[in-house]
Amino acid sequence: MKVLLDTNILIHREASKVLNEEIGTLFNWLDKLGYGKCIHPLSAQELEKHSDPNVVKTIQAKIKNYNLLKTEAPETKEIVAVREKYDKNDNDNIDTSLLKELFANRVDILITEDRKMHTKASDLGISSSVFTIDDFLEKVTSENPELSDYNVLSVRKEYFGKIDIKDSFFDSFRVDYEGFDNWFNKKADEEAYICQSDKGEMLAFLYVKREGTDENYGDIAPVFSKKKRLKIGTFKVISNGFKLGERFLKIVFDNALNYHVDDIYVTLFRKTEEHERLIGLLEDWGFHEHGVKQTPTGDELVFVKAFHPEPDHEHPKLTYPFVDRNRRYFLVPIYPQYHTDLLPDSILKTESPKDFIENEPHRNAIQKVYISRSIFRDLIPGDIIVFYRTGGLYKAVTTTIGIVDEVKNGIENEEQFIQLCRKRSVFPDDELKAHWDYNKYNKPFIVNFLYLYSFPKRLILKRLIELGIIADVRSAPRGFEQITPEQFNLILRESESDESFIVD
Repeated sequence: MKVLLDTNILIHREASKVLNEEIGTLFNWLDKLGYGKCIHPLSAQELEKHSDPNVVKTIQAKIKNYNLLKTEAPETKEIVAVREKYDKNDNDNIDTSLLKELFANRVDILITEDRKMHTKASDLGISSSVFTIDDFLEKVTSENPELSDYNVLSVRKEYFGKIDIKDSFFDSFRVDYEGFDNWFNKKADEEAYICQSDKGEMLAFLYVKREGTDENYGDIAPVFSKKKRLKIGTFKVISNGFKLGERFLKIVFDNALNYHVDDIYVTLFRKTEEHERLIGLLEDWGFHEHGVKQTPTGDELVFVKAFHPEPDHEHPKLTYPFVDRNRRYFLVPIYPQYHTDLLPDSILKTESPKDFIENEPHRNAIQKVYISRSIFRDLIPGDIIVFYRTGGLYKAVTTTIGIVDEVKNGIENEEQFIQLCRKRSVFPDDELKAHWDYNKYNKPFIVNFLYLYSFPKRLILKRLIELGIIADVRSAPRGFEQITPEQFNLILRESESDESFIVD
């Protein structure tokens, strides 16, 4: 397996301390799997021109550790079209040349943090082979769980005063913010959300602050209007393949709902790949650049997400966690053996949380995959689904609300099916193959959905029948079964749900 590495990843591998955690983990996996680490000739030339002579010297000494491609793939009409559409400068041209090697099948995988390269890859139809660091780590962690160096422990709240501020995890904050240690120590009696490995290594940290209408925003331009806000004060997640970024964003959104705020905002620099990755994650979930905040160490960017939006039916992620009440509703079954693995926040009282710690990417992700052979397949983005955990009259229960993000019908072959499912499905490859082969006349389709809400109170099948939502035991859903808005409202009321995420 040949893996082509983008230029910036090479620079950070050999010269950066800030991204040491992610890059080190990436290269450890490449070595464990015996993958060839390849460099494009144009990347080698680009490295020679780096502004830091120490970086150049270091890379020159270590270039022999990589496989330098000896030749370049020929231009094709598809590559030329991408160049004409996207390339504005030398860096853009080099990026397209890297993609050209993958397009020509001279390498198997390209790893890059450059979002524009991922867009180009989509145009070329090779996006399934282009990975961010986190996406690649998610892939290999899912495929090779026995090779993982550690398990991810459950997210928990912890007082600042009990957290080891000397942990190297916080070094990047010390670089960005003068007086960070002093600020941290003053927060000793406040709480943050943290996630660690079973070896005690810090993997993620989140601090949020509720702000009222009297908050002073004189250092932000354009100035904020008077609103209730939730500030993401400190947020960092190490890329490790476990989708902790989405897990912690879900915590942010849950806090925003609980506090009934109007906006969520965050301020951050745009200095490193780590910052760019966080900005990309925020933009994917509806944050937009508002302006700047003046600080002693320079201007920070301000990103804002409106928290009373009109739901976007075609792109539910942008206005998550809000949904439109005037949508279609469906009951869909999920077997007990898969339920809590895919939906750990909907764990039953009879199950042990220790069995569902965050050591699988699909458990942490907001975006999840549901595989179905339902007769009804005409779902569309924005449709609301209620998961029904099967089990009979007294054990079958409604547990969770999801929102349809994307539907994959007409899947061509087993390989494509596995690629589409692998990252966010509860199934390993062998079970995915079994799903594909189960019935050659009724191949499965895929529903990508966003996990939205776990019911505080679960309704058993007996109660669903009493309410007229399900006719009888024999009528329990076997695929996507549409229910009326009135029946959905009954489920909300009977389950004692907080309906603040539903927009009328």
